[in-house]
Amino acid sequence: MEAEDAGGRLERTILDLLAQREEGRTICPSDAARAAWSGPDTEGWRELMEPARQAAQRLVEAGEVEVTQRGEVVDLPTARGPVRIRRAAPRSR
Repeated sequence: MEAEDAGGRLERTILDLLAQREEGRTICPSDAARAAWSGPDTEGWRELMEPARQAAQRLVEAGEVEVTQRGEVVDLPTARGPVRIRRAAPRSR
């Protein structure tokens, strides 16, 4: 996967994976990395882990998703350890 294409593809993959899950269910950034990886190396998806986290952060900034740890929303840039991604809660108007 070309680097310049990886970001947009990972964003779409995250949203597609979440659309396939019930409301409130989460995915791991590795789910998106694995789904987006298309190379011959079966472990190559690991190279997409940081780009997947970056894609998740862009989606947070767009209001599309939330990033959690142990069920609590966290700030992805400062989060340490495993995180999960879920659709953002609807905002009241």
